[in-house]
Amino acid sequence: MKIDIHTHIMPEHMPNWTKKFGYGEFIHLEHRNCEACMMKGEKQFRVVEQNCFKVEERVKDMDATGVSMQVLSTIPVLFNYWASAKDGHETSRFLNDHIAEEVDRQPDRFIGIGTVPLQDIDLAIKEMERCVKELRMPGLEIGSNINGKNLSDPSFFPFYEAAEKLGCALFVHPWEMIGEEQMQKYWLPWLVGMPAETTRAICSMIFGGVFEKFPKLRVAFAHGGGSFPYTLGRIEHGFDVRPDLVAVDNPVSPRNYLDHFWVDSLVHDPKTMHYLLDVMGNNKICLGSDYPFPLGEHHPGKLIEEMTLEPGVKEMLLFKNAKDWLAIQ
Repeated sequence: MKIDIHTHIMPEHMPNWTKKFGYGEFIHLEHRNCEACMMKGEKQFRVVEQNCFKVEERVKDMDATGVSMQVLSTIPVLFNYWASAKDGHETSRFLNDHIAEEVDRQPDRFIGIGTVPLQDIDLAIKEMERCVKELRMPGLEIGSNINGKNLSDPSFFPFYEAAEKLGCALFVHPWEMIGEEQMQKYWLPWLVGMPAETTRAICSMIFGGVFEKFPKLRVAFAHGGGSFPYTLGRIEHGFDVRPDLVAVDNPVSPRNYLDHFWVDSLVHDPKTMHYLLDVMGNNKICLGSDYPFPLGEHHPGKLIEEMTLEPGVKEMLLFKNAKDWLAIQ
């Protein structure tokens, strides 16, 4: 069995929210000359393949690579945190309803996690409750920052408290990467910015005391935890030698929180995966491919399947840890 916790989907047909709301660069999809173009306002943002929105193509790929189930989440550019709270709530509901419909059609192949308008905590909690209680989603995907605010910002604490009470898992995906405007060439925002952005999110939640205040919160981070596992020594050393700068909100060492969160397996290299296992442990890494995008693992789980590991570890990485993070049977 393989459960892929990191896959993205969008509806085949979407409103042109830029025209509807009268501002901004909301994403919508236009089908032109056999191409599907993600439009950002009136500008072309990205051309996507049919497997990004046609579930039948997705299932073919899953069957070809032995993926039993995918966890469906929206594409981060659709978070729309920058929009007005009311409009962000509307787009979130639309995207969540679409994912829930796809799960309902094939519940043996898909699990859905939602998106919420985190620019307004009350509306975010309201939509989270709808996702969990009405749409039967076990979790949400959230960004690594919310309009520049770190995830340690106390304004988010009521959201974490509600997520903990609801048993709602969180999947943190990098977006609006650190330094993005200064490194547009060479695809550096995706190659350099994303790992740094995920590290920013993990460190913010640790140093801000999020895991300390909400110990039952179940959080997973994309892309193997970004740069965090490989810079943990530096992070811990900084905590030790300059507590006046680092330990200002939480006096507990960052290494103490390694068993408080999960990461996905998207590291592309067996030596890196062995190191990640050493740092995070066998029970905190879940298969995640970033399907259907080019930077993902094109054969989900192949890296794990080809590694020499202790008995039972592959099963933990391929599906058991995902069930623990999502709290599903």
